[in-house]
Amino acid sequence: MDNQKILVLRLSAVGDVIRTLPAVKAIKKNFPSASITWIVEETSKALVESQPEVEEVILFPRQRWSEGIRALKGWRTIGEVRTFIQSLRRKKFDLVLDFHGILKSGLLSFLSGSPQRIGYDRRSSKEGNFLFSNKKVKLPKERISRFERNFYLLKGMGLEVQPEDYPLFIPAEDRGYVNSFFNQLFPPLKSPSIAIHPGTSPKTLYKRWLPDKYAQLADQLVHELKATVLFTWGPGELEWVKMIQRRMKESSVLGPHTISLTQLGEVYRRCDLYIGGDTGPMHVASLMGIPVVVIYGPTDPVINGPFGPHKKVIKNVGCNPCRDRSCKELKCLKEIAVDDVFKATREVLAEKRGQATF
Repeated sequence: MDNQKILVLRLSAVGDVIRTLPAVKAIKKNFPSASITWIVEETSKALVESQPEVEEVILFPRQRWSEGIRALKGWRTIGEVRTFIQSLRRKKFDLVLDFHGILKSGLLSFLSGSPQRIGYDRRSSKEGNFLFSNKKVKLPKERISRFERNFYLLKGMGLEVQPEDYPLFIPAEDRGYVNSFFNQLFPPLKSPSIAIHPGTSPKTLYKRWLPDKYAQLADQLVHELKATVLFTWGPGELEWVKMIQRRMKESSVLGPHTISLTQLGEVYRRCDLYIGGDTGPMHVASLMGIPVVVIYGPTDPVINGPFGPHKKVIKNVGCNPCRDRSCKELKCLKEIAVDDVFKATREVLAEKRGQATF
């Protein structure tokens, strides 16, 4: 693999891009002279560009092309696609790793002109993606996490490594921004400091635990563990978090406005533990070397498991895991008690401190 040019395909969904990063970092660690290029969509571009293991990031403008077709500008869009493919082929990649496993990633892999195209086999890919790979990786029959799935693909290039410590890289300017926030806090954070991210993206509201329960949990953490609770939030989540804070009896800290996942990761790095649902921020926290407590509702706790040390809180109510985004009952989340999450949190903190109890 010395000096080879490698193309990585994992196009969309920030959470899935985050879960691909450790595998890509493992490639660079084992083959430091290899050059890695990554094709992503707009939502993940800034994150991938911030990681030093990736030499080049290519934007796949799916949204612009889709809008062009809808606006009856098909010929112009076709011209853009042709130029994009020609530019890709001129880079003469030696190897493509298709972590995405769908039709559009398969087409990009094939059209790149690379002689080695590694992807998943028929059972583990979708939309006929396996047809575009000339080296197919077979996954185990049992369910595995997305992190493990991505590490399995590396076997196609002869690299067998265990998911270990591959932390998210935080640029200096992001460390400085977060540091200024913590320096201005009064009183300062005291241990144990616990980050809670109660929000989710607008498309995944069905993953949100109840606000009253988050408020009760935070109160219990402050009262019984003498913890500092810091709430983090993303776009469209600020009022949700403030509502939870208003329902608390104890005081808590509102985290800073972060404009990137690396800034958010630096916030988590300053904390002792993270609590939240199955979201992108949870995976960011798991890459920052702090343990996480994950509250699972309808999503699969195995497939969506975090990277490092963790506790999963889930109640099997007979219908979960499921993919019913329109569900209004959310029994799987309502059945999870505050004490369930508090107990998991106390156990994780005890393990971290090497104590039998906390």
